[in-house]
Amino acid sequence: MRTLRVLLDKELRQFVRSPFLPKLVLLFPLVVMLVIPWVTTMDVRHIDVAVVDSDRSSASERLVRKIAASDCFTLRGTFDRYDAALAALDEGAADVVVEVPDGFGRSAAGGPAERVRISANGVNAVKGSLGMQYLMQTLTQTLSELRAERGLQPLAEPVVVQNRYNPTLEYRFYMIPALMIMLLIMLCGFLPALNLVGEKETGTIEQINVTPVSRLSFTLAKLIPYWVVGFAVLTLAMLLARIVYGLSPAGSLGAVYLAAALFVFTMSGVGVIAANYSSTMQQTMFVMFFFVMIFMMMSGLITPVESMPGWAKTLTRFLPPRYFVGIMRAVYLKGSTVAELRADYAALAVFAVLSNAWAAASYRKRS
Repeated sequence: MRTLRVLLDKELRQFVRSPFLPKLVLLFPLVVMLVIPWVTTMDVRHIDVAVVDSDRSSASERLVRKIAASDCFTLRGTFDRYDAALAALDEGAADVVVEVPDGFGRSAAGGPAERVRISANGVNAVKGSLGMQYLMQTLTQTLSELRAERGLQPLAEPVVVQNRYNPTLEYRFYMIPALMIMLLIMLCGFLPALNLVGEKETGTIEQINVTPVSRLSFTLAKLIPYWVVGFAVLTLAMLLARIVYGLSPAGSLGAVYLAAALFVFTMSGVGVIAANYSSTMQQTMFVMFFFVMIFMMMSGLITPVESMPGWAKTLTRFLPPRYFVGIMRAVYLKGSTVAELRADYAALAVFAVLSNAWAAASYRKRS
């Protein structure tokens, strides 16, 4: 224990004296939590809409006002002719064109139904398709309100949609737990690996290898500081999520920190393995970059696992972040407990044991 304390003191001094690491540990989570949730979002706002009002009735004017008042839309103008609005769509000035037919007001008052035509820009598929869905909801709501005001039966809605756990479908609430995981991957996996290989490149590891210091003490001294950094960064990220975005875990903090501990042990083990099989900083960076890319792209951090082909789904079962992603989102949004997620916790525990056992077995002291 005394040897471990001495080595930890050395690592702490090196960390504090480094001109780069303290700044990275502070600025990296701030940038990730304060910038990325605003720029990497699937929420679509301010869809440019051009309206062709051939009816010129109070009902059509009400629909136009509803579109203009919505945060989802930006009204780019009301046109008399469809070809003029279509020209705006061709030029990129509008994403969606709504053509209100003559007789729309009569259909809202109980007359024969008139079809409203919606044309979307398919070049920007996400914006166009979501804009069409938003407009259909706005149109249905407006017609129902108009009919109800005239004492008519509101339009029947065959499907009632209820979004559980994230009622407003706020994409940031879905992404923020994933960003916390990304922070732990980078800080608790990448940095320890680079630190170990840095010792190899400078030659200081050879001086350690000829001493009675055990492999366990040396490895723990390299990893424990980054475990502490990982938990500190996770706490900072959770505070930022609560203060800036109003997102707090619906479940217990203990469930979050238990999963984080298992994941931190797993990633640090992966980092040590990469360092043990590398002799230069460049080799380690390439190996870790490969794993980080696989973890981020195939573990459900960005795209859902359910949307992947069968072979990819099978491969994700061997990726530790997949289980941590499921735990974080379930605890944050659903309030799930450790007992309910015991299979995911068990998988993380297995990965933690295997990765650290491999890391210990692959390290060799050389004189």
